[in-house]
Amino acid sequence: MNTTVIHQVLAETQAGKLVFPEVVRRLSEVGVESYLCDLATGAETFYMSDGTTHAEKTTLPLSPIAEQFSASGIVAAIRGAQSDTIRYPEFMKRSAAAGIIAYWAFLTGKKVIYFGRKGESHVEEFRRPTN
Repeated sequence: MNTTVIHQVLAETQAGKLVFPEVVRRLSEVGVESYLCDLATGAETFYMSDGTTHAEKTTLPLSPIAEQFSASGIVAAIRGAQSDTIRYPEFMKRSAAAGIIAYWAFLTGKKVIYFGRKGESHVEEFRRPTN
């Protein structure tokens, strides 16, 4: 497990320097299969292909998580990130405002599942690159 690369990717992401496809590429290269981000605690857990895990805490300030889940709110935040109109720090604020308490990015499964406070969810498949 290369925790140095994981830490670097997390730091650069939180600084707004990386876009999601680059995060996926770099984490996949060091054997990360998936990662779980808890917006309530700031904990991020990385699940490796060899069955081990690695946890880190976010350096971003935690935003209040809205009580009501907003599917349209999380979709708008996702589209903003995909179009590179917003970067990760703003994405996290908008996710919390949409009632997202956690998300699980499945790199090998090519999808992210976003969870609301009452068990609601939104599944977002990875977009295919356009040529």
